[in-house]
Amino acid sequence: MIRRLLTTGLALGICGGLCSAGSSWAATPAAVEAPAAKALDQVPLIPRTILFGNPDKVGPEISPDGKQLAFVAPLDGVLNVWVAPIDDLAKARAITHDKHRGVTSFLWAFTGQHILYTQDTDGDENYRLYCVDLKTDATRPLTPPAVAKPGEEAPPVRAEIENVSHRFPHEILVGLNDRDPRFHDVYLLDILTGEKKLVQKNPDFSGFVTDEDFHIRFAMKYAPDGSIRYYEPDGKQGWKEFLKVPVEDTSNTGMMGFDKTGDILYLRDSRGRDTSALVALNLKTGEKKLIASDERADLGAIKSHPTENTIQAVNFTYDRRHRQVFDPEVKKDLDLLEKVTHGEMGLASWSLDDRQWIVADLVDDGPVSYYHFNRDTKETKFLFVHRQALKGLPLVHTHAQIIKARDGLPLVSYYSLPPGNDGDRPAKPLPMVLLVHGGPWARDSWGYDPEHQLWANRGYAVLSVNFRGSTGFGKKFINAGNHEWAGKMHDDLLDAVKWAVDAGIADPKKVAIMGGSYGGYATLVGLTFTPEEFACGVDIVGPSSLVTLLNTIPPYWASGLQMFKDRVGDHTTEAGRKELEKRSPLTLVDRIERPLLIAQGANDPRVKQAEADQIVKAMQKKGLPITYVLFPDEGHGFARPANNLGFYAVAEAFLARHLGGRAEPIGDAVKKSTAKVPVGVEQVPGLSTALD
Repeated sequence: MIRRLLTTGLALGICGGLCSAGSSWAATPAAVEAPAAKALDQVPLIPRTILFGNPDKVGPEISPDGKQLAFVAPLDGVLNVWVAPIDDLAKARAITHDKHRGVTSFLWAFTGQHILYTQDTDGDENYRLYCVDLKTDATRPLTPPAVAKPGEEAPPVRAEIENVSHRFPHEILVGLNDRDPRFHDVYLLDILTGEKKLVQKNPDFSGFVTDEDFHIRFAMKYAPDGSIRYYEPDGKQGWKEFLKVPVEDTSNTGMMGFDKTGDILYLRDSRGRDTSALVALNLKTGEKKLIASDERADLGAIKSHPTENTIQAVNFTYDRRHRQVFDPEVKKDLDLLEKVTHGEMGLASWSLDDRQWIVADLVDDGPVSYYHFNRDTKETKFLFVHRQALKGLPLVHTHAQIIKARDGLPLVSYYSLPPGNDGDRPAKPLPMVLLVHGGPWARDSWGYDPEHQLWANRGYAVLSVNFRGSTGFGKKFINAGNHEWAGKMHDDLLDAVKWAVDAGIADPKKVAIMGGSYGGYATLVGLTFTPEEFACGVDIVGPSSLVTLLNTIPPYWASGLQMFKDRVGDHTTEAGRKELEKRSPLTLVDRIERPLLIAQGANDPRVKQAEADQIVKAMQKKGLPITYVLFPDEGHGFARPANNLGFYAVAEAFLARHLGGRAEPIGDAVKKSTAKVPVGVEQVPGLSTALD
């Protein structure tokens, strides 16, 4: 089965649009007329709390029987899971009661009476699995906590849901690395009793592929040559090789699930082509059938029937999303929905019989609108928008732009301009924020982006670039980023900035570079490798040394270490380490000329706090301008809204000083967060006063 694969990918910060008035939709909210264009000084500052505080409601998931709706919403200021009858949201009740970090990820068990969710401790990513019984609202942990031996630290036990199946409503497959922190063994877990039984011990595999009957069908791991090998059980308690994925295809080829019989294997497959396609492989005859493909974009989200497992529709996204539909009845319903949505319409969830859909309408300048669509009656009922306060604000559009890199590679990019700029060019060049996405094996897409809206509202042009190494554009594009950290990947960012300057969008003397994770690394690269290119930089949880980064990856990433060697570099050889050191900002720290803001979570398991500490220390030693904001209760990014608000309060004051844009006063945002500023308080206007 392929579950939830035509979803809109909505995270807490992503929004979409409104439904048009006068359509066939029921209970549609009144349309809001966009405000007329004004000079920026007449446009009000959008409060940070509206953009980065708690959403009103988000992430709706319909129950398997289609009678209930679960979603995430605040309870006493902390995000929790709520459940309501699908036809009466006024009766919603909170079924989790977290008071600290919040519960933001969950799924329905196929019993229809239980909610499953995972939660870590302050961002350490060692997740425990919990079950809520909706009849009693009692919550029970299903997986064990980390337990330390005397004199030792607790091992990093991390639970991962391997599979759920409608054929076994009260059982799930869960992976646990409590035996060996590097590898997850697979257990059959009864969510009613908490009893678990070992299904498959993991000797050294990266993962397993299971079917709806909870059978282990395949196992996979990286080979020393960088390829991925899939193995099938040999019937003798061992394994035999089934499929080899060449190293150039590893990012774009993999197993996705089975048809109802279990004899047809669905693959995303780029072998013999550039972009990944949806392929059906008959495991009995070996026959392969191409189902869907696109010459420019990799396979995206898939909608399959929840029990029949037939492929109904497939998404592809180049600069904008488009859909291929194979089921005639599904096409009729999607066509109906497309007529009354303003932006990119997606399916957030659906019932087990596939007759009830939760629909999301996404635009780039407003909140997500969620609807309940009954496929039998063709009635659509408005549910909610995820941030009501966004309505009527001076939000801006996002423009898609294909930028040519210096070697001709097309870079799908998106930019936004401040309010008051009609069309796709400003009246004069503007200060600009270059936002670099993380991963780097991820991508930017069109749609509402709270960072674009914040910085545009403050008077900046904003540019996001899918540099080489980004996903979604074929294997040649992603492989073009191999061993190009601080190389051609950075050149792509420079080429995008040059395009913005040449197009009259950006003032070349007032461009900031900013990003998280890989984007944080790119920021440090920008200020060290090209010290005069950017006016300043904002690094969020970015690595400063590729050697120490790879030396300290989480233990459960060990099975994928070959991928890092192939794409980043080999830290296990002397020659490899020397090359990685050349591409590490820490090595060139004395070249920094422009101000830098660093934000870090103390519990980050991916990019350890030491990555920030070591470059801060090096900059202090050389007397370079640096501000360091540390959050003791966060990990790889900032999950708690108070901390997010505290960070952006510092960031916009920092950018206002160095780019000359507007800023909402810091106020008490930093005090309400857990932020510590051990270095550089004086570098950010108003920060010292805000901390008093």
